[in-house]
Amino acid sequence: MSVAQTIRERLAALEPQALDLVDESDLHRGHAGYRDGGGTHWRLSIVSARFSGQSTLQRHRMIYQALGGLMQHPIHALAITARSPEETKGMQ
Repeated sequence: MSVAQTIRERLAALEPQALDLVDESDLHRGHAGYRDGGGTHWRLSIVSARFSGQSTLQRHRMIYQALGGLMQHPIHALAITARSPEETKGMQ
């Protein structure tokens, strides 16, 4: 299973209504944590009702908890945008 598939599988625990995951590892070639083959630097946008009423910090903690040990290896960096469904109304 690929790193992306594993990330998506673990984030399913948050019951996302929308999830966009982009491997940006190639943009970090030569930087700390980069490894050939990618899977180290990610950009995540996720919408979940579970984020309703939660602060940004709480949302990030929920994501880190769902990802577990992936945050140690292979993920080196994760840029997160986490919203509740009501925060996306009117957004295109």
